[in-house]
Amino acid sequence: MASNQRQDEFTWGHQALRAGFAIAADGTLRLVRLAHPDDDRPATAHSALPLVELTALGHGSGWSGPRFTGTAFGARLAYRTHRTDRRDGWEWLTVELHDPNTGLTAFVELTSPTGLPVLRSRVRLRNEGRAPLVVQSVSSLLLGGLPAPDTLDVHRARNDWLAECRWYAEPLRAAVADIHVDVHEHDSRAALTLTGRGSWPTDGHLAMGALTERGGGRAWAWQVESPAGWRWDLGERAHGTYLALNGPTDAEHQWRVRLAPGEEFTTVPGALALGSDLDAAMGALTSYRRAIRRPHPDHTALPVVFNDYMNTLMGDPTTAKLLPLIDAAADAGAEYFCIDSGWYDDDTRGWWDSVGAWQASPSRFPDGGIQAVLDRIRERGMVPGLWLEPEVVGVRSPVAAELPDEAFFQRDGVRLAEQGRHQLDLRHPAARAHLDKTVDRIVGDWGVGYLKLDYNIVVDPGTQAPGDLAPGAGLLGHAHAYLDWLSGVLDRHPSLVVENCASGGMRMDGATLAVSQLQSTSDQQDPLRYPPIAAAAPTAVPPEQGAVWAYPQPEFDDDLTTWTLGGALLGRIHLSGHLNRMSEHQLALVRDAVAVYKSIRGDLARGLPFWPLGLPGWTDDWLALGLSVPGDRTVYLSVWRRGGPAELRVPVRRLAGRTVRAEVLHPSSVEAGRAVWDGDGLVVSVPRTPGVLLIRLTRNG
Repeated sequence: MASNQRQDEFTWGHQALRAGFAIAADGTLRLVRLAHPDDDRPATAHSALPLVELTALGHGSGWSGPRFTGTAFGARLAYRTHRTDRRDGWEWLTVELHDPNTGLTAFVELTSPTGLPVLRSRVRLRNEGRAPLVVQSVSSLLLGGLPAPDTLDVHRARNDWLAECRWYAEPLRAAVADIHVDVHEHDSRAALTLTGRGSWPTDGHLAMGALTERGGGRAWAWQVESPAGWRWDLGERAHGTYLALNGPTDAEHQWRVRLAPGEEFTTVPGALALGSDLDAAMGALTSYRRAIRRPHPDHTALPVVFNDYMNTLMGDPTTAKLLPLIDAAADAGAEYFCIDSGWYDDDTRGWWDSVGAWQASPSRFPDGGIQAVLDRIRERGMVPGLWLEPEVVGVRSPVAAELPDEAFFQRDGVRLAEQGRHQLDLRHPAARAHLDKTVDRIVGDWGVGYLKLDYNIVVDPGTQAPGDLAPGAGLLGHAHAYLDWLSGVLDRHPSLVVENCASGGMRMDGATLAVSQLQSTSDQQDPLRYPPIAAAAPTAVPPEQGAVWAYPQPEFDDDLTTWTLGGALLGRIHLSGHLNRMSEHQLALVRDAVAVYKSIRGDLARGLPFWPLGLPGWTDDWLALGLSVPGDRTVYLSVWRRGGPAELRVPVRRLAGRTVRAEVLHPSSVEAGRAVWDGDGLVVSVPRTPGVLLIRLTRNG
């Protein structure tokens, strides 16, 4: 580790990212430049900001978006020293800031994977003073000096149940009005602010966003890696634009922490990716997500998963219903078979408010119990899986009485109930022991190798257990404890595969994705409405982690069957449907799609997404998702047609001017459509709707 003495200016980075820092007259350190080393645009010291924004009770506000005060806490955190390091393929810079009045020290930890234009930042606070300090907000990443709002478009993604990943764009000036700063001698107080709810961190919007510069050849994409609340802001500062990334805050999430002398708190990370355009920035963010996640063989093996839920058993599994499905799924090429919800249900009043013990229903599995069904899955060469909603305990469950009140979310000493359920607090040892015992029985004793972990309630703003200053702090503490518990499960059972689900994509955050192997993208049951979700999902999830439903049914015609199958082939195919009721011809269509998926999945695990028609709109007639394999010799395209003209030209700029071979991999029927390379782009013909093509483009020479 190299330590550096105080310098008025210094730089840090690597061959894909260069950051420049300068000490301002007030003693604060400011990030004045963040760009690719070849970018020779001048630094923007005049609009740069202190590295940290912080608000604390009794000490005024920090610099925080539209709020300005004369006692900015950020201005009191003066630069003290910095040090650099290189660890396991990452570059590190730790900057130490200190406020002598309160004794607060902030350690700003900036890291970047060597070779990637991505900056990750988090802040560790330590109270080195003599009095407690109550922190109300602290930024994870604060960056000024971006281009003026007039030149930028901002991109956001609505993320609602059954309608995930719906990106939309508008000029930043639509939110940050031009007030004629020079006349007022004051920056605008307008800002575009986006926040997450809390226990469903991606309910409403994805915890990310992007900026693109019109005509400038630059883009910025970011994510807040919070498993609970989050906030990001865009606003105007000194004729430039600033970006602030935060975890939960007091104002939005009832989050506060008290730091006694000697105590510390570390923010959630924020990450910012740079690119020449939006596709490049999203590609860098994809590579970064692969770099920060927990290693697991599933990320390269990509086995085909059959799940019995969607448009099939819908939470009503029995031995009689499952055995034919198991055989059909195996014959279709599935490698995992997951029994979804209902396998524990033995209550005529319904299972919603009685879950928690997670014992198999004897009435649903009368002959040999659930073990006989799990054995059948293994006999057919597949790995068995089960659905589980670990954090909830129904109010009628015996577990609700067995565990102490302190093991559950509470407010004012009262155990919370939400939709007939209590929420476990995984910081409590009894709650963690209960789940460890449950999972070790299911995985260790029953031999289950796949868990779909769901979460279907919202408990906002959180819990206020003894020691929690505010419910938002309790929620963040539980969320981190949940991920720590899940990491412990994977440590004990390293071959276990975990799918993260919260009513589909309501927990599609970077922190959870770094631990789990798969992510449910939606609960959408209409195959005609799934394509915009599937096409946009790689903005939030690496393709090999994004579980996309493919649920063909016996009543579907060939076009609709190939449609629902083909839409999942550039994600993580999650097969479902009543395959056991299909004709041999229909089963052949399923087997063909699965075989195509298996032939390309090695490339999916390495590919970077791009969107040749732009990010998909919810009602667009034509949609396209591309995947570029490193080296740019092979590109895959999924192209959907729901309406509009039967022919469309799809630009593929990275292959323009090359000699390229175009192959339609799916469907195998030549009547489904064709794709012809014209030297600069791809002319796609899809004669009927709905229609989808999976195309492979191979560069010659």
